Amino acid sequence: MIALLQRVAEARVDVSGEEVACIGRGVLALVGVERGDSEREADRLAERVLGYRMFADAQGRMNLALAQAGGALLAVPQFTLAADTRSGARPGFSTAAAPEEGRALFEAFVRACRARQAEVACGRFGADMRVSLVNDGPVTFWLQVSPRPAS
Repeated sequence: MIALLQRVAEARVDVSGEEVACIGRGVLALVGVERGDSEREADRLAERVLGYRMFADAQGRMNLALAQAGGALLAVPQFTLAADTRSGARPGFSTAAAPEEGRALFEAFVRACRARQAEVACGRFGADMRVSLVNDGPVTFWLQVSPRPAS
């Protein structure tokens, strides 16, 4: 699973002109699901996203995670993050999870985040969304959790 994290001053998601999610200060996480991902990867990605130290401490260093900074999470499903862009001028999607699997694992990610974090909002899977944000910094990170081979 993949998460593209952006530290934001605010972010929102609209679908068909209606606001479906909105946060103030926090993290916007665009989340992609790849073939072979499972609930284990969803849980591990949630742990990494919420624990990633993206916020400044009193000395101005990035030492605070989301909860320590008092921020919120906006999780947005983003199928295109799992695209294969290694060649050509058009992305391939054979590396992305099938829609039903992607939805289930995105929802597992959101549940895992809500179990650990007080304020979690989310976009709508499969919808044509308009995502608005004010990137704070700008600060943007790519996190990826790959399936581990069975032992």
